[in-house]
Amino acid sequence: MNGKKQVVIGLMGSVLDSGFHQERWNKWRPTISLCKHAGLPVDRFELIFDPKFQDMANVVMADIPRVSASTEVRGTAQALQDPWDFEEVYAALHDFARGYEFKPDTEDYLIHITTGSHVQQICLFLLTESRHFPARLVQTSPADIKRRGPDGRFAIIDLDLSKYDRLASRFGTEQKEARTFLKSGIATRNKHFNQLIEQIEHVAIHAKEPILLTGPTGAGKSQLARRIYELKKSRHQLTGPFVEVNCATLRGDAAMSALFGHVKGAFTGALKDRPGLLRAADNGLLFLDEIGELGLDEQAMLLRALEDKKFLPFGGDREVSSNFQLIAGTNRELPSAVRDGRFREDLLARTNLWTFHLPGLRQRPEDIEPNLDYELEQFARKSSLRVTLSTEVRKDFLKFAQSPEAKWSANFRDLNACIIRMATLSPGGRITSAALADEIERLKAGWSTPVADEDQDAVLATVLNERAREKLDLFDQAQLVFVIRICRESATLSDAGRKLFAATRENRKTANDADRLRKYLARFDLDWQSVKHKR
Repeated sequence: MNGKKQVVIGLMGSVLDSGFHQERWNKWRPTISLCKHAGLPVDRFELIFDPKFQDMANVVMADIPRVSASTEVRGTAQALQDPWDFEEVYAALHDFARGYEFKPDTEDYLIHITTGSHVQQICLFLLTESRHFPARLVQTSPADIKRRGPDGRFAIIDLDLSKYDRLASRFGTEQKEARTFLKSGIATRNKHFNQLIEQIEHVAIHAKEPILLTGPTGAGKSQLARRIYELKKSRHQLTGPFVEVNCATLRGDAAMSALFGHVKGAFTGALKDRPGLLRAADNGLLFLDEIGELGLDEQAMLLRALEDKKFLPFGGDREVSSNFQLIAGTNRELPSAVRDGRFREDLLARTNLWTFHLPGLRQRPEDIEPNLDYELEQFARKSSLRVTLSTEVRKDFLKFAQSPEAKWSANFRDLNACIIRMATLSPGGRITSAALADEIERLKAGWSTPVADEDQDAVLATVLNERAREKLDLFDQAQLVFVIRICRESATLSDAGRKLFAATRENRKTANDADRLRKYLARFDLDWQSVKHKR
């Protein structure tokens, strides 16, 4: 036994389960008989019945504890006009499944498919196959078909979902809902992107192997990873949390400790045990953004954790386990990193079974308009202020946004910032032609600014995760990027501080430039080591 409670969900058989007199104990009654088997202890029985058979249901619910004193019985009345109407029955049982609070961490579920009409049995099967019921099937039968004794037999059926692709096609509407959910409800028009989401939806539901999301910074990898997690959790495939890690911020001992945890005394400052993020993601989903920035040692440990679900905490000699699912993200060419010796070939082979490339905004010009509407809706939700565009302004915006002039170098982050600025600066809740013209000039100026070796957002991505970057004003982004570049050009923290604060040093009584720089970086939860490393 696995220590979990055994819960059976079943329909009352209005014919087979019936019996108001003493002779009912001498015949086979599927629901009652199922609870009599010593090899199948039932902790709770969820009995679904038609309210017009309430009296019979009362008898059945009273008889179950008489054959199994430890079984708790719960009754649910479910009225059906026609138990042979497929649409009506499916809708009723689907609503029951969606409204039921499943607890797969502490309970195992069996769906009893012996009772009810054939249509009801089929619907129970389909809902179990689709994981609306996270359960196995149980079928009961008399011990002797000629002489129906009171105990009978049972058989548990654990569905192999891969065999039922044709049945899965019945759920076209729900698949469409899932794909819309992955797109945050945005009615995207780009054919190739929609096909991509279609594939991701299928893989997310049917596979447990790692998923690799590639694409430029700002293409939405982090948001999509969280959506995949929420979709899998809604199907009872995950019970643990969503844990997001920006690998670009992890270096040296701190990386080992953050990912795999450490034991007390593993290094200076390790005053107590730390479980680590992989253990935090147990039974959940771990999103490793910018996985290409992990060190080779961390890559080796991650590979073993993926294959064996076990690893050693930093400084420890006792293995721990974590049954996490992995999504990795990168804006780099990992095959090139393998050739350069910066990424393990075996880890790439393990993580790229399912690889999906998210295109940038410029590759999806037809999706700019629905994303414009989405951003306006998000602004209204967050600010409680609804902002609109006239037909003429919308036309002018789309003409510019879809033209070669629009670089959209930060992809959807650029679009998000653009809409927020125009909406905030528009009086009366209406974006004017003047506001649009100002914003276009602002965007063009930002895109034409020369960059030394990599764009601003790429620099920030090396030290901050996507959510942290989104919280920064453009001014703070530009200033922080400049500081990061100075740090990377300098040999020491003090040297970087002298360069950054040279003009004001003469007017200060104490010139501790290193401390000033340290405090500035701490505002963003950064330190010298985390910004010094070059990608």
